[in-house]
Amino acid sequence: MTRIMRPAIIDVEASGFGSDSYPIEVGVVLTSGKRYCRLIIPVAEWIHWDEQAANVHGITRDFLKKNGRPVTEVAMALNSLLAGNTVYSDAWGVDLRWITRLFYTAGIYQQFKVSALENILSEAQMNIWHETKNQVLTVTPLNGIAPVMMLWLFRKSMQERLVRILIEHSMYRSY
Repeated sequence: MTRIMRPAIIDVEASGFGSDSYPIEVGVVLTSGKRYCRLIIPVAEWIHWDEQAANVHGITRDFLKKNGRPVTEVAMALNSLLAGNTVYSDAWGVDLRWITRLFYTAGIYQQFKVSALENILSEAQMNIWHETKNQVLTVTPLNGIAPVMMLWLFRKSMQERLVRILIEHSMYRSY
């Protein structure tokens, strides 16, 4: 019997893109469709803040301090959700760095793997993924003008919507 593989997807927002950047939000859509999304309170030594990145994601440090969760809590929740599994990212190079920083700072061993989405999608499928993601981002204000909470709620469902579109177009490899 052929089955369609629904991968677990992870996405991370960060304080910037430099080596001093750190995760400020993590979102996961599991193979079951269950979602997890948390803002992360920056620890004292996480001081880098890139205003250009903030203009893209629309999240402020004050908002993180008021509404975020401690790094240890987020790391433990991710392990609880993902232990022993592989989660995929379309920005693997930076997302892995930020997830590693989260777990290192929390002093917790990461119990799951993060892999590039390209490892399970063909080049044509990746093109559709990026086209679809760009369409979703085009219809959603991501320039800091939208209320941050609306943006946060949107991110919770964005990856799930993209996965659904790919499934509808039979874009996942069958195993």
